Amino acid sequence: MSEIGRDRREAWRAALACMVTLAVAMGLGRFAFTPMLPIMLHEGKLELAAGGVLASLNYLGYFLGAVSCAAIGVKAPTMVRGGLIATAVLLVGMGLLHSYASWGVLRAAAGVMSAWVFVFASGWGLRRLAETNAPALGGVIYTGPGIGIAMTGLLGGALGRWGSEAGWIGLGVLAFVLIAVIWRVFDDGQLVAGKGGAPTAVAAPSAGGAASDRSDAAWLVSLYGLAGFGYIITATFLPVIARQALPDSFWPDYFWPLFGLAIIPGALIGARAPTHWDNRLLLAVAYALQALGVVLSVAWPTIIGFAFGSLLLGMPFTAITLFAVREARRLRGNAAAGLIGYATASYGVGQIVGPLFAAPLAQRTGSFQLPLLVAAAALAFGSVLFALVWSKSRRLAAV
Repeated sequence: MSEIGRDRREAWRAALACMVTLAVAMGLGRFAFTPMLPIMLHEGKLELAAGGVLASLNYLGYFLGAVSCAAIGVKAPTMVRGGLIATAVLLVGMGLLHSYASWGVLRAAAGVMSAWVFVFASGWGLRRLAETNAPALGGVIYTGPGIGIAMTGLLGGALGRWGSEAGWIGLGVLAFVLIAVIWRVFDDGQLVAGKGGAPTAVAAPSAGGAASDRSDAAWLVSLYGLAGFGYIITATFLPVIARQALPDSFWPDYFWPLFGLAIIPGALIGARAPTHWDNRLLLAVAYALQALGVVLSVAWPTIIGFAFGSLLLGMPFTAITLFAVREARRLRGNAAAGLIGYATASYGVGQIVGPLFAAPLAQRTGSFQLPLLVAAAALAFGSVLFALVWSKSRRLAAV
């Protein structure tokens, strides 16, 4: 086999392995709670407000995991493998343990694991693609969360017919099977010396625009938090919301996997967005699409409304992260890690606050209408502000 052929094969091997990795860590480990929550509510094991706390504990774990990554000196493959095994064990544990306190610990730990795996698998995978001259396959990696979410929606509900314990344990067993398939792909993670596809340096911003860059960085961090808050209420409670609106329909179990499937084309399209397109304008459009998706579930609480809402919420999900990272690299070049960390922390805070705000309010009022409208308003506000920042920068550049 020629060197080009080997590189292409290795690139696809790495991309698909990371795709499965993110499907397990994010789709199963982080978001399996969404389709399992209505089952646990029906069984009387949880009240809605308590479910919101468990969701926020998971997002708190993700936040802590994300901010701790910079201090971890362990090799990427070791972190990925360890995090994946821990994720599968934690899923099984949700079915074997029965106290609320133990569930809180398990969900928080699952959040930490998902963050560690996401960060280290992304870094390992993107390096491999750069080494093999196939950076365009990065979009394949980030279809993983959507595939995992679709699996949790389709399998979690089916397994849950035998009870939430069977659902959690079944998803854990599925995670072990997927881990076994990709286990050998992760080697020692060393870069291939002298390859033509080494990562391309990104120039640092010029000193002349330092004040403008600082302002843009502050906007990115603050507005990225609105995205975390805006999507997470629907992402956490979508099956519950749909069942309230469509109590006698079998469709509510399918809106969550539809959300996951919509992430897949969104990731592929987002990864191929031309680099000369302004990231702030792309973020404004993505926020607006998600805001419309959230509004549809309130204004049009029908099968068609929820279906379109799930699609509009899911498609920009990963693309927003890609555009935010790209904007951070525009502003900070190869020194963007700190800015990406601050933005991730802001996003994490939004995710933590969302369920804590929505679940008690919905439990008191009997409806998610008001929390969803607040979430949509946050996304719309972020969209408008990103558009204004983009417009201002164009005017300054024209002067």
